[in-house]
Amino acid sequence: MSTRKVAIDGPSGAGKSTIARRVASDVGFRYVDTGAIYRAVGLYTLTRPLELHKMDIEIGYDGAGRQITRLNGEDVTDAIRRHEVSKAASDVSALPQVREFLLQRQRDAARRHDVIMDGRDIGTVVLPDADLKIFLTASPRERARRRWEEMTARGETMDYRSVLRDMENRDESDARRASAPLRPAPDAVIVDTTGNEWERSVAIIREIVTERLGL
Repeated sequence: MSTRKVAIDGPSGAGKSTIARRVASDVGFRYVDTGAIYRAVGLYTLTRPLELHKMDIEIGYDGAGRQITRLNGEDVTDAIRRHEVSKAASDVSALPQVREFLLQRQRDAARRHDVIMDGRDIGTVVLPDADLKIFLTASPRERARRRWEEMTARGETMDYRSVLRDMENRDESDARRASAPLRPAPDAVIVDTTGNEWERSVAIIREIVTERLGL
């Protein structure tokens, strides 16, 4: 039996992970956060040279369905959310050898389960045959505000202007990289969540998924 695949792409801070996780739970699909995989590679490079052959990245799930990321056997689910890891993840994601190294791992997850997979090149590169492609976005200021609030809630201290500047730099880097640049797939549904409450954005994406897939 073939699996059903939903690809959700978009820039940093667009809400892809939180929205995709919730919608996947609502419709009974497996959620795959590909950004966590790149963050794991980024975390690795903060303390040692990039050596892909020495890297073992595993994705699992706890009893509540929360995705768990392990790097060489260590649970790094929380560690990869630190701000400095975001920058490192952006740097390594621009490297063709890293994207190639992780490509098959991402595709394998979609072969085994009905999935909602989010990232930056899911609909264009990883799952070009996805049953539904969504490009989720919001204004840079809105995305920076959301990210700053998340960081503040975790106890990280960084001012909003710095978060906005970093996000704008990340947008430019993602859009201009030679390997799998960030862009909507030609057949993607574009959803701008600027000004939306979180539950409203979830409802919009859930409605698109259930209608398009006949759930």
